[in-house]
Amino acid sequence: RREIRVHEHGFVALLDVMPRLAPQGQTADAAIVQAARVSYGAGTKAVSDDRALIRYLLRHRHTTPFEMVEFKFHCAMPIFVARQWIRHRTANVNEYSGRYSVMPDRFFRPSEESIRKQSMTNRQGRDEPLEASTAGEFLALLEDAEGLYQRYNRLVEQGLARELARIALPQSLYTEWYWKIDLHNLLRFLSLRMDAHAQQEIRDFACAMHALIAPMVPHTIEAFRDFEQESVRLTRLEVEAMRAGRAQLDTTNKREQSEWE
Repeated sequence: RREIRVHEHGFVALLDVMPRLAPQGQTADAAIVQAARVSYGAGTKAVSDDRALIRYLLRHRHTTPFEMVEFKFHCAMPIFVARQWIRHRTANVNEYSGRYSVMPDRFFRPSEESIRKQSMTNRQGRDEPLEASTAGEFLALLEDAEGLYQRYNRLVEQGLARELARIALPQSLYTEWYWKIDLHNLLRFLSLRMDAHAQQEIRDFACAMHALIAPMVPHTIEAFRDFEQESVRLTRLEVEAMRAGRAQLDTTNKREQSEWE
């Protein structure tokens, strides 16, 4: 078990990796290469080294071989983060149940620096720092929400069904789950949730997950960074605009050269 703590009460722990039986001295990247080369038939020699093949596959979006590697995580996060996280429906998930167990007394509280105004250009994001008085009022609201836990716990002790009692608890409460996903879909998750436009709190968990898997699939993560994470994709309209700009530049250069001659 390899674990990274996230915020005050959260964590991402890597529990298991498939395949476990990689050849001695090799990483799980070997399973990707093995799956890709089966297309050449038994006995066919490798057409390239492992790193080059993985880079080719990822660059050209040949994603099936990356599904041969799977990771199983144990994660604890605030409920509001979990509700964003679960939007990625390509994983197997089993979450802590408030129907069977009493929810733990753990709450997320943001730092004052992270409490900011609503962005005017991004409907789902934050922007400039908020006035201290308003930030303080928000933190006080969170304290009030955390105070609900004592009442929740008392009602459970008095016999109220746990499945009803839990609905009074706030989204700042922590939950946890086991989360298993193949590498192809994990890279998609990381691409979206490590992006600068993602909410900071889930970015922190995604970055922890990225750090845990990087030693397991180093060639894949290198290619992911080069061809996905730090790359730029252009639309047809953007390509046409660039071509038009290049054509105009060529025309201008030819005219200036003619004038000089």
